[in-house]
Amino acid sequence: MNNLLPALGVPQQLQTFEPAHQAALDRLTSINPASYARSRNALDGAVTGLSPYLTHGLLTMQDAARNVAGRHALGFADKLVFEFGWREFFQHVWGHQKNPDAILQDMHGQLPWRGRYADTMPSDIREGRTGVPVIDNAVRILYSTGYLHNHMRMWLASYVVHLRKVHWRAGADWLYGHLIDGDLASNHLSWQWVAGTFSSKPYLFNAENVMRYAPAGARRAWDCSGTIVDQSYEALDDFARNRPAVGTEPGTHEKVIEPPLLSHFYESNEALAHTNRAQTAIENVANRNLELVHPWSLSQRSEGNTLRIGVIHQPAHTAWLWSEKRWRFVLSAMAQVTDEIWTGDLAQLDVKGAPNVTAQATLFPQYRTALARMARLTPSPRLLPNPSMACRSFSKFYERAQRDAGQFSDLL
Repeated sequence: MNNLLPALGVPQQLQTFEPAHQAALDRLTSINPASYARSRNALDGAVTGLSPYLTHGLLTMQDAARNVAGRHALGFADKLVFEFGWREFFQHVWGHQKNPDAILQDMHGQLPWRGRYADTMPSDIREGRTGVPVIDNAVRILYSTGYLHNHMRMWLASYVVHLRKVHWRAGADWLYGHLIDGDLASNHLSWQWVAGTFSSKPYLFNAENVMRYAPAGARRAWDCSGTIVDQSYEALDDFARNRPAVGTEPGTHEKVIEPPLLSHFYESNEALAHTNRAQTAIENVANRNLELVHPWSLSQRSEGNTLRIGVIHQPAHTAWLWSEKRWRFVLSAMAQVTDEIWTGDLAQLDVKGAPNVTAQATLFPQYRTALARMARLTPSPRLLPNPSMACRSFSKFYERAQRDAGQFSDLL
């Protein structure tokens, strides 16, 4: 399938993601905020591809902003900082929920259609054979790379919810499993924004919109003329609000095999092997501080006598399955920054021999609860101040964050 990526105009930097801190730094050096602002909406634009590294903590947003600001003028008005802000806004919304599962339910809006939405993803979407090029291309790119340009994510979600009448939760869960940068807050709240349950209206797109942002050298591959999305926005809004689900486009369409989603992944390579699977205690911790490193805190080692143990909390991944591509990314990155990797139920792990046990805080429910019982949690790093009052809109969040920050340079 990788041979298809150049034909679809997928930029080289969005085809593969090396799971290493240096790879993230290399991406930072190529970022030009002006180019990003000018072309980021295009599928072949100057997109950073940083999100897998930010999601899993190989890179913090403060580090990223500081790095870019060392070469370019950077401030609150820059689109790059604006996008960093969206990521932290979604975390802000999640963190202010009394029930961490709240983002998995309709937040404060309602779906536009009064009929019953399906609770499973149709097979033709999962197999990339809807007959709508933009949807089928997105599915193929997703399976091949584990990543999608933000416009493709929005188009895919809009088609799934508003034309196929599939509940946003079914689509969000499916997409999360296949993304290597899948973040529950960013992913599920973005789907709700498209659906209208976290926004004032449904997000819609049409064939003209796709062609406007299609890769310059592959426009024919993205041409959706004659399909269900080749309509005016008024007609599509009527579909979203008043019409039942549409089906597959007429004709025969080539399908792709959906990769399996897994609750665990054991690599034969010794560098990634879980050598501690059968043990319930971490050895050699006497007089050594212990840091538990989970999949969202894969930062570089710091100097000192701290023993770093990568932890995979199996109950969390039984609930939230990952693709093999994501498991490889996470485990390879984790192996580079820890002394060993432990996997199992964290409730069964004995760390009493260590004088001090720490872990970075995470909002991921199963990990948050398990780690809080056994470690002192350190704050998750942020770029922008986190307003103490819950903000329901990004504009209010960004306004308050700027007010609390003062000068942008003070954040670096």
